[in-house]
Parts: sequence; C-alpha cells; structure tokens
Amino acid sequence: MAETISKAHTVWRGTLPEGSGTVSLDSSGAGALAVSWEARAEGTGTATTPEELLGAAHSACFSMALSNALTSNGTPPEELSTGADVSFSPADGITGVHLYVVGSVPNLSEPDFRTIAERAKKDCPVSRALKGVSIELSASLR
Repeated sequence: MAETISKAHTVWRGTLPEGSGTVSLDSSGAGALAVSWEARAEGTGTATTPEELLGAAHSACFSMALSNALTSNGTPPEELSTGADVSFSPADGITGVHLYVVGSVPNLSEPDFRTIAERAKKDCPVSRALKGVSIELSASLR
C-alpha cells in the first residue's frame, strides 16, 4: 500500500490568551472547528482543543487496531466503543491518555479481550507516536 497524507490546517488570530482560531479538516472536508486557549487551558467546552482532536484520533486508531487484532485472533468484534481522555496542563503540556473500550465480542473471555486490547494499544500507530506520554487502558466486554 502507498503512503497516504492526511491534511488539516489552522488559522489563528490574535495573542494566545485573547486570540482564537479555526482548525480545518482538509482531507475529509468534514468541516472547520473553533479552537481557543481558554478552552484548552480552562476546559470551558466552548471550542475544541488539540487534546480533544488527539483523543479522537487515538480512539479511532486504537479501535481499528483492536478490531484487526481480534479478527486475527478468530474472534471478530460485533462492536467496539472506545473513548480517549487526554490530560493537559498549561505548565507540562500533554501529560497522559486514558483509553477505555467496551466491546461486544462473541466467544471471547474478558481476560483474553484485555490481553488483545493491551497488544492493540502497543500496535496502534497513534500510541506509537505518543510513546513519550503515559497511556493507560481500561477494557471490558458487554
């Protein structure tokens, strides 16, 4: 398979504390999202943040990696619901990620699901890109 390039861009106006911007998801054309320091530093929820976008990327990537690992195990999932909580501190930056997944996987025990999920966490390209950050995982079956 050939390498793919995904594109996004941001336009920022003003200073960091008072300014704001827009991040555009160019490859998919899915839209533009407001970003601000206030939302990032204070968690106001009025705009998206790089950490929220990173969490979306990580949860999607991990779900794909886990689906592949489960299928390779002979136990394809019916459904995986994955979340990612990304911690940010203005003083320290991104300090950690907590992935949590609940799966519906017939004919698989909970301990085996957790083992495969841990392997998928390590194999996920976004996890590998974030190797300098602590990544915790909670995995359970429905």
